[in-house]
Amino acid sequence: MKKIFCPTDFTVASHAAFQHALSLTLAHKGNLIIMHVPTDADDKHGFPGVRDQLTKWCLLGEGSSKETLSHLGIDVEKVVGRTGDPVDIVLHYLDHKPVDLVVLSTHQREGRSRWLGRAIAEPLARGSHAMTLFLPQGLGGFVSPKDGSLNLKRILIPISRHPSPQPAVTAAIQLLSTCGVSGATITLLYVGDAPDMPAVDTTTHYTVLGMTQEIRSGEPVEKILEVAEEIDADLVVMSTAGHHGFLDALRGSTTERVLRKLSCPLLAVPINKKEES
Repeated sequence: MKKIFCPTDFTVASHAAFQHALSLTLAHKGNLIIMHVPTDADDKHGFPGVRDQLTKWCLLGEGSSKETLSHLGIDVEKVVGRTGDPVDIVLHYLDHKPVDLVVLSTHQREGRSRWLGRAIAEPLARGSHAMTLFLPQGLGGFVSPKDGSLNLKRILIPISRHPSPQPAVTAAIQLLSTCGVSGATITLLYVGDAPDMPAVDTTTHYTVLGMTQEIRSGEPVEKILEVAEEIDADLVVMSTAGHHGFLDALRGSTTERVLRKLSCPLLAVPINKKEES
C-alpha cells in the first residue's frame, strides 16, 4: 500500500476517509493522493489540511513546513479534477496513475458537495481495480480522530469458493502486520456445509494473531452482517470479483450488498484471473 488515493467532496464524512487514508499512509510510509472533482463553478471549499491534522495528532509541531512531511516518510499530492462526472474523471486519473488502495466514504447525504453519495462509491471501486476501503457515513471507523491511532482488534473475513478468499486473508494479515497492531483476532466465516469450506493459507510471522472459524447456514449477506454484529467487528475484509453476470449486475455483488447495511468499515480486495483459476 505505497500509493493511497482518497477522493473527497469536502464533507464531514469524507474527512473521516481522509483521516483513515492519512493514518494508513503513515503506517506504510507511502504516498497519499487527495483528489477533488468540482461539481459546479462555485465549489471552492479547501482540501483537508494534512499538516494541521498531523499537528493535532502531535506528529508535527505548530507551523511546520511541507518539507517536514518527508521526516515522517510520507509524501502528499493534492489534485483538482475538471468539472464533470466524478466517476469518469476519477477512473480516468486512476487508469493513468494506478494506486494500491482507494479510501472513501459511502452514503453521504450532507454537505454542499455530495457527489460521493450519488451511488458513486461502488462503481468507482469496481472500475479502479484497486483495494478499496469503504467507510459507512456516520459510523466512525478504526482510526481515532483524536490521535490517529488504529483500533483493529476484531477482523471478519467471509470466505467462499468463488471468489478465492486467499487475497482477503493475505491483505488482512499484511495490514495488521504493517500497522503494528497487536492482539488482533481474525474470524473466518463460511456460510454453507462444513465439508465444503475452502482451505486458506493463514501462515504468518505475525505471531500475536488469533484465528477463529465460524460456519453458518443461511443466506450469505444476512449471516455476514449477523456475525459482524456478534463479534463487534472493527473491519470486514472480502475478496471481490465484481459482477459476474446479469443477475449480479441487477442486485449488486455480495460485497456491495453487505456494504449497504454494514456498521463498520469494509476492505474490498479484488482478485485477478490467475487467483480465481
